Amino acid sequence: MSAPPNRPELPALPVTFRPTRTRVVLLTSGAVVFATITVIALLLPTLSAAERVSFVFTAALLFAVLLLLSRPKVVADDSGVTVVNLTSKRRLDWAQILRVNLRPGDPWVFLDLSDGTSLPAMGIQPGIARRQAITDARALRALAESRGTGTRDTD
Repeated sequence: MSAPPNRPELPALPVTFRPTRTRVVLLTSGAVVFATITVIALLLPTLSAAERVSFVFTAALLFAVLLLLSRPKVVADDSGVTVVNLTSKRRLDWAQILRVNLRPGDPWVFLDLSDGTSLPAMGIQPGIARRQAITDARALRALAESRGTGTRDTD
């Protein structure tokens, strides 16, 4: 069974949407920064042990921040969607999602919810992978429309 024109195929569930390229850049940068600062701390002969520890601690802190920035994802399964943002995680039933929006200029997808609020879903963001984000947003929109009370909206 194929999808109608302008309607994406529904992905097999469960499916995870995340900004893979952004995640790779953040994690690689974090590892390089951590390694560089640690090597500098170990190679500088004038540093005391406490100063070396503070260098490594600072490097670990920077890596932790980049790790936190790489956390966002959206996981869709048979019963609903789990949205993981920087510091929060929220589980939604399909019926709670009215619309999936990714408008030009939006930093990430927004989910219009049945309680009248909008939830950012940072796991789908057009930053350095715009086409992938649009494809993912369309797939999530198609899932919400087929499984919940979502309404059809144009891009």
